Amino acid sequence: MTTHLSINSNENGSIDVSSFGPINLVVIQPTPFCNLDCDYCYLPNRNLKEKLSLDLIEPIFKAIFTSPFVGEFIDICWHAGEPLAVPISYYQEVFKRIDIANQKYNIKQVPIYHSIQTNGILINQAWCDFFKENNICVGVSIDGPDFLHNTHRKTPTGLGTHESVMRGIRYLQENDIYFNIIAVITQESLDYADEMFNFFWENGITDVAFNMEEIEGINETSSLDKVGTEKKYYQFIKQFWELTSQTNDQFKVREFEAICGLICDNQRLSKTDMNHPFAILNIDYLGNFSTFDPELLSVDIKPYGNFILGNVLTDSLESVCDSKKFKQIYKDMLEGVNSCRQSCDYFGVCGGGAGSNKYWENDSFNSTETQACRYRTKIVTDVVLEALENSFGIN
Repeated sequence: MTTHLSINSNENGSIDVSSFGPINLVVIQPTPFCNLDCDYCYLPNRNLKEKLSLDLIEPIFKAIFTSPFVGEFIDICWHAGEPLAVPISYYQEVFKRIDIANQKYNIKQVPIYHSIQTNGILINQAWCDFFKENNICVGVSIDGPDFLHNTHRKTPTGLGTHESVMRGIRYLQENDIYFNIIAVITQESLDYADEMFNFFWENGITDVAFNMEEIEGINETSSLDKVGTEKKYYQFIKQFWELTSQTNDQFKVREFEAICGLICDNQRLSKTDMNHPFAILNIDYLGNFSTFDPELLSVDIKPYGNFILGNVLTDSLESVCDSKKFKQIYKDMLEGVNSCRQSCDYFGVCGGGAGSNKYWENDSFNSTETQACRYRTKIVTDVVLEALENSFGIN
């Protein structure tokens, strides 16, 4: 039987939020500022040297812990700008205030875990000491060897940043701090699967995630949007699978792990965190919040005006669910997911995709296939399935 998702209401006409959440991830923007000028970045206002007010820390965590969406844990990711552009002393005070809010409002004693997604340039011994002291997971953005990385990830004056990022990675390694990396795959990457893998492997980088260059936010075009590129992407992913398979599970690629997990455990998705309300909570440096895709918070999107649902100083998380804006966004999101379910053979490994990709590629949440889902889900699934079938002698 096909499950059709719909919006449910209570007897008083208010939206039923009992199926929303639980919050798995809270993305907090400590600053919109970034010291790089990557040409594929989706974020606007990266030159604003503002930061999240310390006075917003208690309202943020009060809103989280007093909401009905709290689950068994909360992952906090400091992201959406360059989080290390604000000083360690700022985070030391932030963590003190989080501890106070935790004692006051975390009735269920839900554990909190912290991570930081950084470009890596500012990592030094002091930051490593702070990461270790506070058990912070670290994600670093690096696009592979220097000739690929420096093509897109530059300083505002146009200088390459690879050497500086590698210096930061060496600090993490010397301090035995586990980290993962995100590599953005562009048109230039596709001819260099061997070089990318060898770079990571030879430098002790063994936990890798691929983000394709997407059309989103202020990045209105993608170098992957060219005739014949999907075939090249397939060959790139296939070669990376073959190289990864030779490491006796010592090298991980997020995309392979996700698809293999679903296939081997005989699980299928009915939704994703990026199209399910309050599985993800996104908070900008002004205390504005949204749910669904973090990439949507900082931009204006028609017909909704912007994607801000409320502010932690004035709104509870559940109260915004009865707003006209949320209801329209959620309705459009649900209709798009239902259309994907009815029309796509890959739905079980995708769950209806990300609304941000649908909006920026198709101009509507209520739509189906995107370039992003072809690259991120369909091609990867095809490569993994073919490889698994070959290993079991099915073909």
